[in-house]
Amino acid sequence: MDILVWVDDWQMQCCGEPFAVGSPVSWTLEDPDPDWLAAIVGDDLAARVDAAEEHHRGGPEQGPRTDGTVLSIRTVHCRYEAADPEHPQMMSPVPGSGVVTGTDTADGWEAERDGLAFVGYLVQLAVPANSS
Repeated sequence: MDILVWVDDWQMQCCGEPFAVGSPVSWTLEDPDPDWLAAIVGDDLAARVDAAEEHHRGGPEQGPRTDGTVLSIRTVHCRYEAADPEHPQMMSPVPGSGVVTGTDTADGWEAERDGLAFVGYLVQLAVPANSS
């Protein structure tokens, strides 16, 4: 079975392990935030994201690990703007500004692309049918 997983840039930058197409991974997955993803990559692609990688929550709410093999990696970049003119430090993604590009490796440190900030990865994983 294949699943599509969102991996935040900051999760990778903080303490994620680099991976590549063909790499085995063992990740804790949770439900993605479809509204946030839709603002970046659009409704259609956001609706196809099955899970989000998470390794900062601990304790009983932390779900089981999911083992899989990376089939493909796509970088996601978008433009940000102030969400509220009275609070210019609070930035939000500009709807429709997301750009998705294929890559073979991921380390969390993708360069800005044509004025767009790197925000994360979309990773296609092959997982065993009995994996959670």
